[in-house]
Amino acid sequence: MSENSNTKRQTNQGGMGPMGRGGWGAMGRAVEKPKDFQGTLKRLLLYFFPERIRLSIVLGAAILGTVFNIVGPKVLGLATTKLFNDLVARYLVEVSNQSIRNKLAQSPALSQQLSPIPGIDFGYIGRVILILLVLYVISAVFIFIQQYLMAGVAQRTIYKLRREVDEKLSRLPLKYFDGRTHGEILSRAVNDMDNISSTLQQSVTQLITSAVSLLGVLVMMLTISWELSLIVLVTLPLSLFIVTGIAKRSQDYFRRQQRALGDLNGHVEEMYTGHKIVKAFGHEGKAVAQFDELNDKLYDAGWKAQYVSGIIMPLMRFVGNVGYVFVAVVGGIMVTQGSLSLGDVQAFIQYSAQFTMPITQLANIANVIQSAMASAERIFELLDEEEQVPEVAESELVQTAGHIQFQHVKFGYSPDKILMEDLNIEAKPGQMVAIVGPTGAGKTTLVNLLMRFYEVDSGKILIDGVNITRLKRGDLRCMFGMVLQDTWLFHGTIRDNIAYGRDNASEEEIVRAADAAYADHFIRTLPEGYNMVLNEEATNISQGQKQLLTIARAFLSDPAVLILDEATSSVDTRTELLIQKAMSKLMKGRTSFVIAHRLSTIRDADLILVMNHGSIIETGTHAGLLAQNGFYADLYNSQFRGRVLKEEEGVLVDLVADHQQV
Repeated sequence: MSENSNTKRQTNQGGMGPMGRGGWGAMGRAVEKPKDFQGTLKRLLLYFFPERIRLSIVLGAAILGTVFNIVGPKVLGLATTKLFNDLVARYLVEVSNQSIRNKLAQSPALSQQLSPIPGIDFGYIGRVILILLVLYVISAVFIFIQQYLMAGVAQRTIYKLRREVDEKLSRLPLKYFDGRTHGEILSRAVNDMDNISSTLQQSVTQLITSAVSLLGVLVMMLTISWELSLIVLVTLPLSLFIVTGIAKRSQDYFRRQQRALGDLNGHVEEMYTGHKIVKAFGHEGKAVAQFDELNDKLYDAGWKAQYVSGIIMPLMRFVGNVGYVFVAVVGGIMVTQGSLSLGDVQAFIQYSAQFTMPITQLANIANVIQSAMASAERIFELLDEEEQVPEVAESELVQTAGHIQFQHVKFGYSPDKILMEDLNIEAKPGQMVAIVGPTGAGKTTLVNLLMRFYEVDSGKILIDGVNITRLKRGDLRCMFGMVLQDTWLFHGTIRDNIAYGRDNASEEEIVRAADAAYADHFIRTLPEGYNMVLNEEATNISQGQKQLLTIARAFLSDPAVLILDEATSSVDTRTELLIQKAMSKLMKGRTSFVIAHRLSTIRDADLILVMNHGSIIETGTHAGLLAQNGFYADLYNSQFRGRVLKEEEGVLVDLVADHQQV
């Protein structure tokens, strides 16, 4: 909105959210480290305080579900041991009976009875399997409870946080949005929020289960055999070295990949939005060559990043298999010596296979949580931004006649750069007030102050004698109708865009407003007329047609005060004359502020304010200002003499001829 601030929409290259900055951790997960991890974590935990009972249940369910799952291999080992012992006993009895048969064959006189061959106790094995099944079912039930409750906790927490962000954005002053790109604001409100949501719902419970699994598996291994546990623990430093070492190596590659992806996406978006310019200047080959160069960089960084991070699991399997070999060999020796049962060896092998997985998960979760804390920190920074002046409880002005006064107004976009020192203006009811001056003079700033998009540093602005700070912003802005040089239309039908000017407008009123703005004819020539849907950028109609729709919207709103910022800049000369005629009818009886560069359009203004460097340097009517032969006269006459370079107070002003439009 402001002339002195950057309001151009900038590309958020790469579409990168909170995961698009910083390094990358294990398993290729992006990590942006927070500045104050502990402070951010404490503040985020406060949002969980209302959910403390559910979180306690989640914690308990996670622990119980993991414990019941961990006990499974130990119980299964009992069945294996029983089956092995029964088979060994059966084998020994058969060997003994065969020996007896051999003796009887050699000495028939001997009398010796054969031993009965024992059977396998399938009943015991069945009971063990049933117990195992019950354990796994109970574990699954607890895990389901944990996931179900945590999903609700996470979504309610994010809902509360998202609502606070939305309410905060509505309370932030315009200067906050002027000083940041659209992509930056959207990244905090959307990407950072989604990052926290996914972390809360998945990684928190996974952190609990991984920690319990690691501890539980270690305890179960120690209860089986401390010797075999020592073998597995020897491989632990090697596993940690692989995870941390490769993760650090992959960070640089993933950082390069995201940077290259951002550059490539930015180039594609730029070429797509400006494809007409590219074709007009014949730069297709150059654009393709630049794309190939960026694509090669992305390919080079991408395959290295994926390769380096992809070798983590194979190396972890290798380490696990090495441990498995030693456990199998040593366990087999212990079974032959009778110091360990076969079922315990089987259970231990299962535990050793499960031991390295939580380590990898914990390393990855640490990076994910770190990234979530960085996202939370960015959101809290937004929530801590200075807000605009609070609203009053109730507006003191219900209807307005349009008497507007600026009294000793002082304003600057920053404390060290004051634009307006002592501005005094009075617009009487029904007057047409034109504001002219070179670029950067403060014309649009004047409108921003009147609409309370910015607050004055000192002085006051009055409407019918009431300070605008004593009015609700919504009530104040409802008094104004605006037609800006930069048109704004949303995705929807033409009818909806025009009706945006007033709630519950009838079809007849919409058509009448369009007809008054000379838009009805071109609307009816479109494929679906008033039902035609405009795309997000409204590029399926011309710039001039967009301007006519915004003018029709202003006609429909029927405001008390009109603000026109070069409202006919995008229409042809003939249509401009017709619209100016219609505008004259609309402005009749209403106070109007007209910002104009083509001075021929404001010759009938009741009052012309000539601005330069934030100050009113001349006031009067068109004829009176020309008679003064001052700054306004130079501006006006220059539009007939071609390009004139005029130096005013050391600043070079380029005044472009517009005599054909005049």
